[in-house]
Amino acid sequence: MFLDAEEIGARVREIAAELARDYAGEEPLLVGSLKACIPFICDLSQATPIHHMLDFVELAGYGENDEGIRFLKDLDTEIEGRHVVLVDAVVDTGLTMHYLTRSLAIRNPGSLHIATLFDRPYRRLVDDLPVRYVGFTIPDEFFVGYGFELGERYRNLPDLRLVRR
Repeated sequence: MFLDAEEIGARVREIAAELARDYAGEEPLLVGSLKACIPFICDLSQATPIHHMLDFVELAGYGENDEGIRFLKDLDTEIEGRHVVLVDAVVDTGLTMHYLTRSLAIRNPGSLHIATLFDRPYRRLVDDLPVRYVGFTIPDEFFVGYGFELGERYRNLPDLRLVRR
């Protein structure tokens, strides 16, 4: 086991408190990037003591023919003037978040930041990401649990486990 459920839960509550402080008097929109974000955004939403809304996007990318990144599901909510926090399980190279932040920035949100529970900043290929909330910096290893999957299995594990290959 790399991180147990209690460690993860404590850090999620700390991030929720940071959101509450930063957006006091506001109603931010938390935007989850499906599917890996589900455990994190659910726990974060429940722990965040201020009013907020939820929406989701789903992206596909890096296809076999180098098709690039594209939306499979776009937002249902208008974001012009809204405070938007993109929520994902991990930010790695940053390519997907870069595409998402650029796509949403042209819609004129009031602010646009990223919350990730797991970060790998040493793998970044993009430098200008608005990552404001980070739970843990993790090594370049393969994990399952808390949103990470192997063959679409193990996302539901409450902890983060290292997979030995």
